[in-house]
Amino acid sequence: MSKTILITGGAGFIGTHLTRLAAAAGHSVRLLDNLSPQIHGENPAFTPPPGVEFVLGDVTVREDMEGALRGVDTVVHLAAETGTGQSMYEIDRYYRVNVQGTATLLDILANAQTDVRNIVLASSRSVYGEGAYLCNACDPAGKRCYPGARLPAQLAAHDWTPKCPDCGADVVETATREDDKLSPASIYAATKLAQEEMIRIAATSQGLSHAVLRFQNVYGEGQSLQNPYTGILSIFSTRLRLGLSLPVFEDGEETRDFVHVEDVARAVLGFVEAPATQGALANVGYGKPTSIMQVATLLARFMDSDIVPHVSAQYRVGDIRHNYADLSALEAATGMRPEISLEEGLERFCAWVRTQPVPQDMLDKANAELKARNLMG
Repeated sequence: MSKTILITGGAGFIGTHLTRLAAAAGHSVRLLDNLSPQIHGENPAFTPPPGVEFVLGDVTVREDMEGALRGVDTVVHLAAETGTGQSMYEIDRYYRVNVQGTATLLDILANAQTDVRNIVLASSRSVYGEGAYLCNACDPAGKRCYPGARLPAQLAAHDWTPKCPDCGADVVETATREDDKLSPASIYAATKLAQEEMIRIAATSQGLSHAVLRFQNVYGEGQSLQNPYTGILSIFSTRLRLGLSLPVFEDGEETRDFVHVEDVARAVLGFVEAPATQGALANVGYGKPTSIMQVATLLARFMDSDIVPHVSAQYRVGDIRHNYADLSALEAATGMRPEISLEEGLERFCAWVRTQPVPQDMLDKANAELKARNLMG
């Protein structure tokens, strides 16, 4: 059965891939986006695919949201400010867009006559903080535990490994499940958790189907090359094209769960086409950890660069050490597993990057802002 879908933030990275898949599947798609210069550049221009409606507007403006919701039965809520470091000093903007924008959406659904029956929220793995680890000191079989955020003093001492909250021993990463402890370590993460709870409570009270999807590190063709606050692959690819060094934070052994955007779009579409009437919560990732040094090295190879990534021993306050997703809930709900390997995805990403204008490198500027606020060492 075809759906009429509103995708907030639909001109962005994930939104454009989702739009293509949804339109190809026969759904009617409307996009709402404010074409933020930080993401789209100083002179943004966007042309939607044929048959897709585009509305230039803002999720924080009630009139924009009311107009965009007319005739829609499904909302995919992607619009958000992203970036852990930047969120720590642009707190009001992150709150207004992420929390107040979601509140505006839900307030309209609660108080106006709409056709919306299903909401799919793009949340983030950041709500877990460090996520789940195993302590072999407490239990040789590995006791599941949840370290707190690494403190500035620990990071300044270059002691990178999280500690068991019970015995203080070093711990080993394991796949994080949806029922693991939540411990946001940044303003961005706190706003994503607030979105989750608002969607769950409001949708349940209004009898709406809803799914909360916790995205891991999403990458791929079409991601913003302009934003210096998010997307390590974008940042590194720009530096490689400019012949600049690749500084890797900490000792380079920190890991992330890199998932290609097409796998993410497929997961979202699954919850659009089969609404979760009782609500759903699922991690969306590749399900495997990859070190930042490893991904930087692969990127240099696929970009045909002889630049060798180097460990800088720098760090950002609020960054996690490790995290990767347990995908059992996603597979149980949709039957899907990610299909695109990191090597295939990076090769596709690099081929796309070569077709794009070379952007200005903004990494040093972004890092300087963090250092000025004692958020980076």
